[in-house]
Amino acid sequence: MIKHLVFWKMKPVADNRTGKENAEVMAQRLNALKTVIPFAVEIEAGVNFNETSAAYDVGLYSAFKTKEDLNAYQKHPAHLQVAEWINSGITESRAVVDYEIEGV
Repeated sequence: MIKHLVFWKMKPVADNRTGKENAEVMAQRLNALKTVIPFAVEIEAGVNFNETSAAYDVGLYSAFKTKEDLNAYQKHPAHLQVAEWINSGITESRAVVDYEIEGV
């Protein structure tokens, strides 16, 4: 099983919304991918409530059966549309971790 984790820090204001508002929109758009990308085993996004300086604002957890499925997800038109909006300047930084769990 392939696990794909992504975390974003939002800009305080961007796209005529606050960072918190953009975080909520981002989580909604990412969660909506569950209904259009059938080869994703799981997709779950949420807005962080931890206020420490090390915390990110939005987290995405997704799981795929194979690396090929993860690659297909990253090229899927619905994912690309959300990614384009995310990369339009609403975030300050991003962290990604992809790993494989054997035997799952």
